[in-house]
Amino acid sequence: MSFSLPPLPQRERAAVDFMGMLGKASFPMRSAIDAHIEAKGVTAENLPDDLDERTDVMLGTLADSKEFRAQQLFGEWHARYMAALADRAFEAVKGEALDDIKRFHNGPSELHLDPDMEAPDYWDGVDFHRTAGGWDSHDYAGLVHGEIIHKRLVDKMYPGGIFKQRRFVADLAPKEHYDTILEMGTSTGHYTQALQQAYPKAQITGVELSASTLEHAARVANANGWAWKLYQRPAENTGFADASFDLVTSYILLHEIPADIIRAVFKEAFRTLKPGGDMVMSAVTRYADLDKLAEWRADFGALTGGEPWWRESASLDLGAVAEEAGFVDVKAWGEKPMNYPYVVMGRKPE
Repeated sequence: MSFSLPPLPQRERAAVDFMGMLGKASFPMRSAIDAHIEAKGVTAENLPDDLDERTDVMLGTLADSKEFRAQQLFGEWHARYMAALADRAFEAVKGEALDDIKRFHNGPSELHLDPDMEAPDYWDGVDFHRTAGGWDSHDYAGLVHGEIIHKRLVDKMYPGGIFKQRRFVADLAPKEHYDTILEMGTSTGHYTQALQQAYPKAQITGVELSASTLEHAARVANANGWAWKLYQRPAENTGFADASFDLVTSYILLHEIPADIIRAVFKEAFRTLKPGGDMVMSAVTRYADLDKLAEWRADFGALTGGEPWWRESASLDLGAVAEEAGFVDVKAWGEKPMNYPYVVMGRKPE
């Protein structure tokens, strides 16, 4: 059994489908925009090194591009209204869904929320992905993100699907079995599911700042009979004892936090790992793997899409950060052909 929402009414289903198509509608404009940039004589080689100066140059270059203006219009509308539309779709089936929501409130998973948790400055009050009110904007925000935004919208925009990517990263850990796994940044449990499938006998523990997303992760676990242990705690300060886990891992968490916290997360992963334990972290494409034009596209997309820490994260040499934290046998690479996801692996010495 698994948790799922009832079928959406026709109007809400059509609206969600339209939003999903709109998210991809600007992709064909890319070739026309590229041709415009080339015609203006702008190349990766002659762009400024400074990213803010580069943005000024690119916006000036593209000021008379109808395709670029249309692309930005589509993107702005999508970013501004996606979460609100998904919320309305949920409201249409909320009454019908409440029985399952209540039924899966209890089960084998453990949910440890901390009403007295002091939210970190980098997270408190930040509308990530331009979701008004952030991940805890309402009681069911986590459910809406997990079941509507991710499954019905975001998944359509990634080649091969976001769930296939999560399972790919989960399978990268070098051992066939782990007794204990710590996932940093559990969110609604999509990567946790991939870990559960890859290592079905492991005890999985997850930490996450958002109460709403953790509540939905617990529903997913209970619906499937999985005994996850979920805690509302920051990844950089989990509170677990030294040498508690055989594997510490995360999926695309690092672009949501600033550089100093990323370093603290790697140190925390090292501290909580048992000697000989493994670390597998995944991230967005490193700026070092992009030319100046591609780097600008990624940076500008993050700037306009509600990603306040993307530049700090994507500019870090994560392999070096892992080594600074004490890991050995470090491997770091961007998965081809798009250098996404970027993966960092390492081991805590015996």
